[in-house]
Amino acid sequence: MYIGIDLGSRTVKMAVWDGERLRDYKIVESGFEPHRQAEKMLSGLMPKAVVTTGYGRHIAAEYFADGVITEIKAHAAGIFHHFPDCTTIVDVGGQDSKVIALNAAGKVSNFQMNDKCAAGTGRFLEIMAGSLAFTLAEFGAAALASEQEVQINSMCTVFAESEVISMKNRGIPREHIARAVHSSVADRLASMLARLGYGEMVAFSGGVARNPCMVALLQQKLPEIQVVVPELPDLTGALGAALYAAQVS
Repeated sequence: MYIGIDLGSRTVKMAVWDGERLRDYKIVESGFEPHRQAEKMLSGLMPKAVVTTGYGRHIAAEYFADGVITEIKAHAAGIFHHFPDCTTIVDVGGQDSKVIALNAAGKVSNFQMNDKCAAGTGRFLEIMAGSLAFTLAEFGAAALASEQEVQINSMCTVFAESEVISMKNRGIPREHIARAVHSSVADRLASMLARLGYGEMVAFSGGVARNPCMVALLQQKLPEIQVVVPELPDLTGALGAALYAAQVS
């Protein structure tokens, strides 16, 4: 068995690959020491190789991992496994967002990252959901149900939250504000894709791909292409790391 572990900013994901299929997986909160969480997840397992990716990949390599792979390469491998015809990836995690271009062999040919601020990330959506008194699970569904949106002008988390508070005080229904927040993130992702270029299919990976409104709005803003989502989008990086472990072992 081969194991890939994605030590992200919000969660640690583990994928167990048996050489032919995904045999098992686990997702836990990162906590203060993500590498310790990862060690607990490995308890009782005897893999042939463990490869780590994500923010905590290097410290994990100091303790237990046999190798590391960048998040960009890991997501490329995971998406290529699910969608071998796909040449473009949008990966939105807790603290950054990326667009990745692949060649026909599934190798990374180019990429862009938004890692300088929380705008366009899962953390941005989490903060906005809290400001509107939604749980994160409720947030996307409420935004999707709204057919009317207002305009949010700032993508800075601090200023956007101030705009949201002002809208609430003007009596704008919170589901309409939620729709506007999601639309502003989708606009940012579409702009990143436009700068990089994209093919006929765009795969949406990362935890934010579980948000139904984000997927629907990205598809709406890119009507000429097909937006696809793997069954376990937040596991894409861990799966890619596991596939890499099997490849190099």
